[in-house]
Amino acid sequence: MSLWELFILALGLSMDAFAVSICKGLSLGKIRPKHMAVAGAWFGGFQALMPLIGYFLGRFFAELITAYDHWIAFGLLAFIGGKMVWEALDPKEESVDGAMDMKTMFLLAVATSIDALAVGVTFAFLEVNILPAVLFIGATTFLCSAAGVKIGSVFGQRYKQKAELAGGIVLVLIGLKILLEGLGIL
Repeated sequence: MSLWELFILALGLSMDAFAVSICKGLSLGKIRPKHMAVAGAWFGGFQALMPLIGYFLGRFFAELITAYDHWIAFGLLAFIGGKMVWEALDPKEESVDGAMDMKTMFLLAVATSIDALAVGVTFAFLEVNILPAVLFIGATTFLCSAAGVKIGSVFGQRYKQKAELAGGIVLVLIGLKILLEGLGIL
């Protein structure tokens, strides 16, 4: 996986956290740098931790399913990306309050990083150098989440849906690329 592909993947993964951070910024009203740092640390930390866990789970099972790994990677990324697109286009409104306590942020960080766990499993099949990859994903998510809090306080709900939609489409396209490479088409 090239650095450019990793960057696009990291941006795609960070879009859920970015969208939630926008909502946090909206609900907080007046923000301080502490709010941006807290959101960035929680979301970035979990976006780094979850693919690492997924990678080790995938390595454990890799030998059993190597012949189908490109299909698995495609299926996981298409499912995650499709879910993000569905949520972005769903008309019902999600409510996020301004609380940034440990329990709230833990639950939000886990919820927004489940997709990163599945991506970590795909990393095991792709022979990705895992430590730099997860640090890059975590740093990208940190920056996107911190910026999301600021953007939310300034612009509100306007960009939440677009961010989630773009992230979902990116994940589906990366999954499709992996599938086509695995089938020898690319």
